[in-house]
Amino acid sequence: MTVRLLAAFCLVVALAAPAAAVDTLTVFAAASMRNALDAVNAAFTRATDIRVTASYASSSALAKQIAQGAPADIYVSANATWMDYLQERSLVASPGRVDLLGNSLVLIAPRSSGLGKVEIGRGIDIAGLAGNGRIAVANTTAVPAGLYAKAALQSLGAWQAAEPRLAQAENVRATLAYVARGEVPLGIVYATDAQVEPAVKTIGEFPAGSHPPIIYPVAAIGDAKSKAAARYLHFLQTPAAKAIFERYGFTFLVQPKAS
Repeated sequence: MTVRLLAAFCLVVALAAPAAAVDTLTVFAAASMRNALDAVNAAFTRATDIRVTASYASSSALAKQIAQGAPADIYVSANATWMDYLQERSLVASPGRVDLLGNSLVLIAPRSSGLGKVEIGRGIDIAGLAGNGRIAVANTTAVPAGLYAKAALQSLGAWQAAEPRLAQAENVRATLAYVARGEVPLGIVYATDAQVEPAVKTIGEFPAGSHPPIIYPVAAIGDAKSKAAARYLHFLQTPAAKAIFERYGFTFLVQPKAS
């Protein structure tokens, strides 16, 4: 066989050989995590060559999708309730469940608003602050950000007046968008959401005791036998991930693990 024929034969063999399998992960995560988790996922891929596809929506919507068979490897919720929902259905690898992050709840207004800082406490008239406008919140019956907002307004004695004025959105990022576009004069979102949107400003923070602690649990879905899923869960708890999450305003709740 000539050198030229040998080279051609080797090329055909190489092209016919199957490509090496690339590990991939599908992560379902609360909408409020988008910016931070995109950055964490990029760092994870650089460190491991494992690709991550993230799907962001309300924790409630994602949990229901998983319960209906959606192919997620990892789930990150913005509250314990929806993680419990999956765990009760034996869909979560419970030994690997971790309360990863914390957050806070804030009152925001469009950047151009004339409203200044507000001291949020019992008896606050949030409905009055909105004037003739409405107050954007995530859905108060299912979405964690909305559930936290409702609890805070109730504990501060502001719910009865505020409820008829609420503009309820499908998730917290939709809530943020209402305010950023100036469609409403006020909104209630997580502090991390306000931090990534330059078109809004934070005018007040809800007292931590006015609502249940805002906690983001994470777990693998299914039997957690995937090595890629295990590596991902470990990476989320490393100093590298901690630095990224804290840069985006989250509170890191676990003791960092060695990379």
